[in-house]
Formats: sequence, C-alpha cells, structure tokens
Amino acid sequence: MEAIWKQASKLRDQVARQQQAVMKQFYGSDNVFTDEAEVKQHQKLEKLYISTRAAKHFQRDIVRGVEGYIVTGSKQVEIGNKLSEDSQKYGTENTCTSGNTLAKAALAHGRARSLMEKDRNNLLKALGTQVAEPLRAMVMGAPLEDARHLAQRYDRMRQEAEAQAIEVSKRQNKVRESPGNGELITKLEAAEHKLQELKSNMSILGKEAVAAMNAVEGQQQRLTLQRLIAMVESERAYHQRVLQILDQLEGEMVSERQRIEASPNLANENVMQPPSYEEVNGMFASPRVDELNESIEYFLAEAIQAYRAESEVELALSAGDIVVVRKLSNNGWAEGECKGKAGWFPYAYTEKRDRVLASKVAHIF
Repeated sequence: MEAIWKQASKLRDQVARQQQAVMKQFYGSDNVFTDEAEVKQHQKLEKLYISTRAAKHFQRDIVRGVEGYIVTGSKQVEIGNKLSEDSQKYGTENTCTSGNTLAKAALAHGRARSLMEKDRNNLLKALGTQVAEPLRAMVMGAPLEDARHLAQRYDRMRQEAEAQAIEVSKRQNKVRESPGNGELITKLEAAEHKLQELKSNMSILGKEAVAAMNAVEGQQQRLTLQRLIAMVESERAYHQRVLQILDQLEGEMVSERQRIEASPNLANENVMQPPSYEEVNGMFASPRVDELNESIEYFLAEAIQAYRAESEVELALSAGDIVVVRKLSNNGWAEGECKGKAGWFPYAYTEKRDRVLASKVAHIF
C-alpha cells in the first residue's frame, strides 16, 4: 500500500511540475519562491525526508533480520537440547565393560551443550526485547508518521502556491493588455491576496515540518545506534561464555584422551605381571624373579605429584612416595611397587633418585 501511495505521489508531482512548466512558458513567470530562506527550508525538508525514509527502511531491515535469526536460533536450541539429552543419557546408562572414558566424555559434553543452549536462548530473548521490539515500535510509531504527513502537506501547499503564482502572472498579463478594467484588477488583487496567504501558511507549515523531521531524524539515529550496540554486546557476551564452556570441555576431553592413549596396553605389549610382595622381599625364590633381575635393572624414584589409579593394573601414588621402578614402557608409563602394591603409573609423575632417606625406604615395601 505504501509503495502504491509513493508511486501516485511521484506521478502527481511530475504532472504538477509539467503543468507549471507549460504555464511558465506561456505566461513568462519566473520561480515565485525567490526568498532564499524558503528555498533553503525546502531543500532541508527534502533531505530530511530522504534521510528519515532511509533510516526507517534500515530499522525495518534490522527487525526482519533479528526476527529471522530468532526463528532459526530457536530451532537450533531445540536441536542442541535434544543432543544434550542424548549425550547425558548415554553417559548415565553406559554399560561398556572396558572402561567409562566415553561415558564421562558424553556426560561432560551433554552438560556443556545444555549450558550453551541456555545461553543461546538468553541471547535470542535479549535480541527480541532489546533490539527488535524498540526498532519495530519506532518504525510503526506516530512521531515518524506525523512528521512525514507534515512534510507531505507542506509539499502539496508549495505546489498549490506555485500554481497560484502562475495564476497571478496570468492575470497580471491580462491587466496589462486591458488597462483600467476594474473586474480584471479585482481578480488580480484577489489572486495576489490568496498567493500571499498561501506563502504565509506554507512558511509556518514548513518550519513545523522541519522541526518535526529533525526530531525524528535525531531519534532514529540515536535509537538505531543504541540497538546495534546492544546487539553486538549481547552477541559478544554470548560467544565469550560459549568459548569458556568449550575451552573447559575440550581441556577435560583432551586430558582424558591423552591419559588413555598413554596408558600401556598390557595385552598387546605382553608385559609380565608384577612379582608378588613375597617375591620382592625374597621370602622364596622364583625363576621368574631371577629372570627379571637379570634383564632389568631396578631403581628408585620419588613421586613428585599425586596420581590416582584409574584401574586395577595402575598404581596410586602420593607426593613423596618412593617407588621401586621395575619396567619402563615406550609410551611414558612405568611399572613398579610402592607400599606393598604393584602397578603401572605415568613415569612423568616421578623423578629418579640415586639416594633416599632410610626412613623412606622402610615404607617402600
């Protein structure tokens, strides 16, 4: 409807200008609006009309874009929440017999995904209430429409004044052709009076229209900039929060993966089972122990940080524990005994010791 109105207004203006051009050609009238202030006012109003129209279209484009983003984002939130539920369900109901590494990762991913989708939903709400709604209200608001109506009334009155000026010029020509004709003089005076009245009203209306359009333009600029800043700040806060969640999740998963990849596969490496407590202390001889002593040189190491065993074949350590290291694996793991227990542990958690305090040696076995 607005497009039809604009096209009709444009055609009306074109017809009016053509009529005025024809009248000026026949009656030799110059532009009646020789007042510089009025000309500047008219030019200012034209610029304001174009500016506010462009700003209105931009605001409408932002509203449409944000609304489309909210619709798409809401669907993504729904899909993300379903993925979160599936991940947490697997992590909770996992029945894998070889370990719970994947289950822990699935639980962590599900919880992180749930937090991200919650933040995404908050972002969508913020975009709707802080961006789309205020801009939509201004696009449809009365101040803009009232100011534009004033400008349109001024434009129509200006066209009427131009037509009246041509009418005055025509009557002046007739008076010159028939001097002393009282009827023609009376009509000329009436036409001139009407022209002056139109000019006066047009000047007042033009000032009102310029003031109204200036106010609307300023409000458009301020509000649109504020809403753009609010949109950027909301999205920035959302992405920062998501980045924190993903960094934490990645750290947990990578740490777990490295631990699993570094853990020796006893079945594949054909590693000998650790000697028993009695064999280590020499309570009875064992060909297996003799063979081990001949092929591997034992040494002592001190735990520099605690290590929590994840399975039965691993050895838990506390900081300061002295370990008898009996085997080193190529993937960074070591096999040894501490406090009567044997198992595998990350060798990086310990440091080799050539000498240890006698009080600590007593606690090795």
